[in-house]
Amino acid sequence: MTLWSAGTNAPADEVRVAVASNFATAMKALTVEFEKTTAHHAVLSFGSTGKHYAQIKNGAPFDVFLAADAARPALLEEQGIALIGSRTTYARGKLVLWTSKPDVNDLKETLLNSQDIRHLALANPKLSPYGLGAQQVMVELDIWPKLQTKLVRGENIAQTFQFVHSGNAELGFVAYSQAVNPKRSVQGSFWMPHQSLYSPIDQQAVLLNDKQASKDFLKFLKGPLARQIIQNYGYDLP
Repeated sequence: MTLWSAGTNAPADEVRVAVASNFATAMKALTVEFEKTTAHHAVLSFGSTGKHYAQIKNGAPFDVFLAADAARPALLEEQGIALIGSRTTYARGKLVLWTSKPDVNDLKETLLNSQDIRHLALANPKLSPYGLGAQQVMVELDIWPKLQTKLVRGENIAQTFQFVHSGNAELGFVAYSQAVNPKRSVQGSFWMPHQSLYSPIDQQAVLLNDKQASKDFLKFLKGPLARQIIQNYGYDLP
């Protein structure tokens, strides 16, 4: 028996989605609803935006790319790899400085008076827009040079979160969505830098082919149910 996806004339299919690490938990919740409403099956791969971009350029067989920035999807369009006109901003991310210790009154002050910090985690700024944002915040606060010996760089924002969660770093810059996860209680304290201190984290999705399942996924992502889920997981909407 052939399954048919709801609302389309195409049979149910598999859609392979490359997803920025910060969006992993939200994406899992979205996938449950996507598979319910379309009968397609989503295969997810999580990693840094920079690494996914490199893999896609080298021919990795993804159908949709959910990046943590706008730059790499735009580059894939320019390079003729992504479908022209398919780029869309699905979420706006926010950066927080987080520690797993509860009741820390002033994390910003801790950051500025850095002598008590042994390890400060951030994602690799070359691969992660959240890591780049963290670097920009520290540059704007004029503390980037003096913190160099204390920095611990995660390959992506998920690894950075684990550094802090495990106690290997006392504090670190992570995605706000990781600190307010509705599926689990996240312990600790955080400071949210003003968004004027770093470049906007406009997270864009782009199609890598014109497969019906790919188009159905992007359509779902832009719909009201998906937008509500995205907001529930700590993101602003475009």
